[in-house]
Amino acid sequence: MKSYYPRERRGDVRPERYGLVHVYFGEGVGKTTRAIGLAVRAAGEGLRVAVVQFMKSGKSGEVELIRGVENIIYFCPGPHPFILSKGPQEIHRAHARAAYAKALDFVRSGVHVLVCDEILNTLLFGLLRLEEILDLMELCRGKTELIMTGRNAPPEVIHRADYVTEFVQIKHPYYEGQRARRGIEY
Repeated sequence: MKSYYPRERRGDVRPERYGLVHVYFGEGVGKTTRAIGLAVRAAGEGLRVAVVQFMKSGKSGEVELIRGVENIIYFCPGPHPFILSKGPQEIHRAHARAAYAKALDFVRSGVHVLVCDEILNTLLFGLLRLEEILDLMELCRGKTELIMTGRNAPPEVIHRADYVTEFVQIKHPYYEGQRARRGIEY
């Protein structure tokens, strides 16, 4: 089987050195950007990295970038937009199930770093159960560095995580009528 990770390993990448859980959550912007930054840093050091996007279409500047980075595999069940004004639909459930299954596959395949972007938002809409998130955390513990993002993090997730960062938005031009700009907000 052809390796997705063509770059030679550098430094100490023994599996036992990885396996902590990072949670980036909050109302503020920058959670995905921080997670992607960590993924790029890890790939640059020769680690095998997987990025799975939940509840997104797969169309953004960061996705275009990471698709070209050696040592990073990207997966998003998209390309449908995620508009939940009428509540979660079956397509949203199918998207979350496919992304979760792929995340599990990546862990079992031995990636060093797994980014699950917006996975915490699946809990807000009942697309995944808390037990599934906790199971993923336990599966990664001690072997795959797990990064999870989203608006809210339940106490059970915060308690079991090793790194927890809450993003707090103080001011944003969106609330003054400014539309999101390509390359800046997405």
